[in-house]
Amino acid sequence: MSTSSPAVAAPARLLSASDMAMIAVVVVWGTNYTLVKDALEAFPARAFMSLRFGLAALAMGLVLLAVEGHKPMPWKAFLRLTALGFVGNTLYQLCFIEGLARTTAANSGMLTAVSPVVTAALGAALGIEKLRRPVVAGLSLAVVGMLLVVGARGPNLGAATWTGDALIVCSSLCWAIYTVGTRAVGEGVSALRVTAITMLTGAPGVVLAGASQVITMDASRVGAAGWVALVYSALVPLVLAYFVWFRSVQQVGTNRTTLYGTGIPVVAALTAWAVRGERPTLFQIFGAALILTGVLISRRKDTAITKA
Repeated sequence: MSTSSPAVAAPARLLSASDMAMIAVVVVWGTNYTLVKDALEAFPARAFMSLRFGLAALAMGLVLLAVEGHKPMPWKAFLRLTALGFVGNTLYQLCFIEGLARTTAANSGMLTAVSPVVTAALGAALGIEKLRRPVVAGLSLAVVGMLLVVGARGPNLGAATWTGDALIVCSSLCWAIYTVGTRAVGEGVSALRVTAITMLTGAPGVVLAGASQVITMDASRVGAAGWVALVYSALVPLVLAYFVWFRSVQQVGTNRTTLYGTGIPVVAALTAWAVRGERPTLFQIFGAALILTGVLISRRKDTAITKA
């Protein structure tokens, strides 16, 4: 008579497939700062924004058509996505580009740090997602870490940069509304469809804003590397990473997803160190450790609560 050994529960994984996908998004978006900065040496800023986003919206529309085909959508859901596309793409892109042109990179990073907090608070205020203690604890650590990373560059909050600073804050608010709003679209609308429709409805404003610079730009100044950078920054950071971001919003919620965004300044700092020789400071290294700790605390304690 054989006796079967008791089943042993498989140990919980520290990071799920969703976590790994979001880490990849953080790496893509963090390294994109250096890539775009190099590309802007050949492109006018608005021309680059216009061409990049137009290409991304076209590619996303073709992917949606190939994967899901044409499907009817409730009119109310479509109008909501159209509004989110205007706020999260048209207004966000314009506020960010114009803000960055009028303030310092250090200020931009520091002020963008409010985005995770605004997103979490907005979601809680609208009753879309509750603020749980594990997420609050992890978010608090991560935001402090991000402030250390970007603050070590020496922010300048003087009167000369107020207009740019205000526009950067507006861009962070637009992204928070965009992220929280996609959570309330309703059941039955895939992350791919949400991403594609909001990009397609937001694209006309972005394209038109840079059309004049596209017409007058000297294309002969743009080498092969510049065009490759434009295509990559359209297809990977926008098309692929946007899709992964909103799929994560649907799967694990806005708070957990936004928490990963706090790691972007860390990747940006490391990329600048590797490519431009900008050595990170001790405060930046400590900030990176806080961000990683915050993400892991939120992940492990959230899992424990879910299983309880």
